[in-house]
Amino acid sequence: MNVNQLNPNLYQDDLGIWRSERSTSAISYPEDGNLNCFQIEDDSFWFQHRNECISTIVRRFPPTGILLDVGGGNGFVTRRLLDDGVEAILLEPGATGAFNAKTYRQIPNVICSTLEDAHFPAKSVSAVGFFDVLEHIPDDDRFIQLIHTILTDHGLIYGTVPAYSWLWSFSDVRAGHFRRYTFKTLQKCLLDRFEMVFFTYFFQPLIVPIFLLRTLPFRLRLFRNNRLLSSTSEHGTSGGVDSKLIRRLLRPELAKIKQGKTIPTGTSCLFVARKNECPHEKKRFFYS
Repeated sequence: MNVNQLNPNLYQDDLGIWRSERSTSAISYPEDGNLNCFQIEDDSFWFQHRNECISTIVRRFPPTGILLDVGGGNGFVTRRLLDDGVEAILLEPGATGAFNAKTYRQIPNVICSTLEDAHFPAKSVSAVGFFDVLEHIPDDDRFIQLIHTILTDHGLIYGTVPAYSWLWSFSDVRAGHFRRYTFKTLQKCLLDRFEMVFFTYFFQPLIVPIFLLRTLPFRLRLFRNNRLLSSTSEHGTSGGVDSKLIRRLLRPELAKIKQGKTIPTGTSCLFVARKNECPHEKKRFFYS
């Protein structure tokens, strides 16, 4: 794969990382976000389960060509997609994430840029993934329109986003989130530009713990720094009994997703949508 042929607006640095000529777009993400994630991704039930679910839907609805993983951080998802045989490119605006992806995850093609600054030509990419990225974008409508522009006809998008505004907590503020989503708000965001192919909630077993240990204290203005639920406990990197229990509870929902079934509720959303070239002939996707 020749990234420069795909996008002539990029140049390659001494590390082999592709970069845009100018970087002017703001990023709503903590400076140490990728570093913190890199330290827990491999041992986290949360990152591992999300990867399994993403891998499942990409295999079920495979791209016809290159998949651009937008905002892919340290390359945890991209590495899995490559191992699954998907022709994937990582696009990550953070220097730390891009470096980790290229150096430690051994991602062949890493672009250090925002999607806007990379200036991909129209209809140049077959598929786009954005996993826990959309909630960091101030203008999600503009972001979706940009993706629609660079996608080839009938190209696919794959995404995950946090679910339900009533689960909002200090963790969302600290992470640089602007919103959380539901099926209806995602449909509204996609408008007539994309046809929803698959949608489900997931991480259902985490609803009660997150509400009690993150959302409720935030609403009551207790534990302002959200220390009641640490990152280690939340992502299950300690290997304790609680982590093993949650891993066991998550297995049935992964099995359902593998069967093409949906989960009625959860702390995150998982979806696939197809670029719609004929807005007035859009098919309605009914989630149940």
